[in-house]
Amino acid sequence: MSRPVRIGVQLQPQHAPNYGLIRDAVRRAEDIGVDIVFNWDHFYPLYGDPEGAHFECWTMLGAIAEQTERVELGALVTGGGYRNPELLADMARTVDHISDGRLILGIGAGWFQKDYDQYGYEFGTAGSRLALLKESMARLTDRLAKLNPQPVREIPILIGGGGEQKTLRLVAQYAHIWHSFAKLDDLTRKSGILAEHCAEVGTDASRIEKSVDWPGAERAPEFVAAGATLFTVGEGGPNYDLTRVAEAVRWRDSFNPESVAGIA
Repeated sequence: MSRPVRIGVQLQPQHAPNYGLIRDAVRRAEDIGVDIVFNWDHFYPLYGDPEGAHFECWTMLGAIAEQTERVELGALVTGGGYRNPELLADMARTVDHISDGRLILGIGAGWFQKDYDQYGYEFGTAGSRLALLKESMARLTDRLAKLNPQPVREIPILIGGGGEQKTLRLVAQYAHIWHSFAKLDDLTRKSGILAEHCAEVGTDASRIEKSVDWPGAERAPEFVAAGATLFTVGEGGPNYDLTRVAEAVRWRDSFNPESVAGIA
C-alpha cells in the first residue's frame, strides 16, 4: 500500500462553555500524535442540548493554525450553503499561510436546517444545495488561483458526502480527499462509482484519499482493504475525552499494511 494510514480527530465545537477547553483538547491531540485536527462548520450543537454552547468554525481554525506546529487542520466539513466561495477561498488561503501550509479545505453541501434558518440562509432542497455546491466549487478554485500571495501549497480539498451521481462527480472533479459515512459494502460500491466519474473527467482515481469515521481497531483493516486510509474520531465537549483517539493512534503505529492482504 503506497498511501500511509492517517488518524484525524474531529473536535466538535459544541458544549464547551469556554474556548480554553478546545485549545487544551487541540494541544492534547497533537501531543497524542494525530495527523489531522478537524472541527465542523455548524452554528448549533448537533446532539445534546440543542441550545448548548457552540463556537464558529473558521475563526477557530485560525487559532488552531497558530497554536499547532505539526498537525494538518480543517473543517469536516464547511457548509457550502452559507459560505461565499470567493471569500472562503481567501479565508482558506489565509489559514494556510498562518499554518505554514497545513490546511485541508473541507466542504460539503450542508444539511442541518437549523443552521440555515437561524442565520438567515435559504435552506432549499438537497438538489438545490448540491447545485449551489457545484457552482461554488468552480468559483472557489478560480479564486484560489487568483489570490496574491498564493497559498503555501496546493490546498487539499476534501469533499464530504455520498451522493452517487452529483457529489461523487464533484469529488472526481475537485477533491484530493473524499469523506464518506458509508458502511463497508457501500464504501466498496461507491468507490467503484467514483472511479467511473474519475475516468469520465480525466482524473486519476488513485490520487483521491478515502476518509471514513473510525470503525474501531478490529474493523479498521477491512476498511483499509476497501481503500480507506484516513480515519477520524469524533469527540465533543465539554470534556473532550481523547481515549479513543489515543487507541486509534496506537493502532496506526502498529498497523502492518501486509495484514490486509486477502481481506475481502
